[in-house]
Amino acid sequence: MNDKPTAVLQVGKRIAGGQGLSTVLLRRASEVELDWDVRQKSRIEATDSLGRALNVFLPRGTVLRGGDVLVGEDGSLVRVKAAPQPVLVVTHCADHGTPFDLLRAAYHLGNRHVPLELQPDRLLLEPDHVLADMLRLQHLIVNETSSAFEPEGGAYGAGAGAHGGHAHGHAKHDHGHGHDHQHDHAHGHDHAHDKPKASDKAIGIAVVGQAAPHVHGPDCDHDHGHGHAHGHGHGHKKHDH
Repeated sequence: MNDKPTAVLQVGKRIAGGQGLSTVLLRRASEVELDWDVRQKSRIEATDSLGRALNVFLPRGTVLRGGDVLVGEDGSLVRVKAAPQPVLVVTHCADHGTPFDLLRAAYHLGNRHVPLELQPDRLLLEPDHVLADMLRLQHLIVNETSSAFEPEGGAYGAGAGAHGGHAHGHAKHDHGHGHDHQHDHAHGHDHAHDKPKASDKAIGIAVVGQAAPHVHGPDCDHDHGHGHAHGHGHGHKKHDH
């Protein structure tokens, strides 16, 4: 009798999206289908398309996506496929709503930390009758179907959004325009300034009240070429030379 236990393939490496692998290697790789719940785990037991038992052991916090490639201890490759699963498909109602309704729905679902797959014309989420009723009240069409589910990742996590692992290295860019305009005006002559002394003189500071929201229209005479007001108060005292 040959009752040898089936060898288990140990897997401890993931190649995101199969990057760097040739098409030939990807075609030769076996495949494993996993639903979203399983793909969020770092310890997975599964069976690939060749019937091999897989023992997947990945760093904690790793999330597998369809198209990722697992590498076994023997060097063999296993492509990950997002398995079809029950999902709710949410679309806008052309008769009683607008595509903006989807944006509003995504906002409310995001506030509830609901895993959500975003597509240009629809939202996908896991079945939940309470959420389905809420969405229908917002003039949205909700249908249940079976489909692969690839929800958005965290904004700062690996594989977030469509960029995957691409990071925009704006380390030196301060987009908040937090300029500290301490202009050192070299006038070409020596004012012989000593350390500034405290003055009893009252300093007049212009206080500008908050204006009503500005609506950009035909009568708007603003120069929109410069996106921020510097408001420099240089406060130069009159110098006696």
